[in-house]
Amino acid sequence: MARRRIGQEDLIARPEPRAASSLAELAALLDWTEIDRHLAGISAAVKGEPGWPPLALFRAMLLATWYDLSDVRLAEALGDRASFRRFCGFAAHEPTPERTTFVRFRRELVRHGLDRVLFEAVTCQLEARGVMVRTGTLVDATLIPSASICSDGEARWAGHRRRKPVHGYKAHVATDETAGLVRGVEVTTANVHDAAELEAVLPPEPGDVYGDSAFTGGPAERLIISRDGRPRTVWTGIWGRGPEALARLEAHNAAVRRVRCRIEKVFGT
Repeated sequence: MARRRIGQEDLIARPEPRAASSLAELAALLDWTEIDRHLAGISAAVKGEPGWPPLALFRAMLLATWYDLSDVRLAEALGDRASFRRFCGFAAHEPTPERTTFVRFRRELVRHGLDRVLFEAVTCQLEARGVMVRTGTLVDATLIPSASICSDGEARWAGHRRRKPVHGYKAHVATDETAGLVRGVEVTTANVHDAAELEAVLPPEPGDVYGDSAFTGGPAERLIISRDGRPRTVWTGIWGRGPEALARLEAHNAAVRRVRCRIEKVFGT
């Protein structure tokens, strides 16, 4: 397939602002050759026109994730920001992809199953370079409403005793203890139990695993222990009788919640 050539114009050497320097440091952490190998068969071009280099598009998608940009904002930023152009490999005055290119590229990644492959490749590289320090793991799930109750036949309803029912999907997520890096993610319909995808998202050697009461007891705790982890979950039962037992339970749950709540910033973003 025909590819566009980018970055042909030499960028004039000049002191880089801090943002550009930070992106250069991030770029140096990853083996882009390995990632490019996975992208060899991907094209986001309209039929009959040369395609943009898929590695440049993937780098742009990383920028969209890091800076919380929509496809429209990403296209605008690539046109305006020199640091973004440098990171993706575009020269100073050459054209950059339009919004629809990123829509097609994302669709192709999912169609080829590369969204998961590339996620795992980046995660493994960060672990190998010691960027991802293994301390503990946070696990949780969050509901994602569907765009249309009438036309979305794949979504399902999920009830909640304190909130209105939600028609949509559920993201099952595991992060490191600081909630700075996502370790695993699975998406299901909304009616699937929070702990149902724990086996898929829980990393090897998870350390202390913090979660709410959905991850307490039974198969979830056995799975955590089988991977040499230690369950640190919220309990809703009673630890013995009397005020001392209740105080121990409340102290345990408060300590767990102080750590577990960090995953909410992932869902908030």
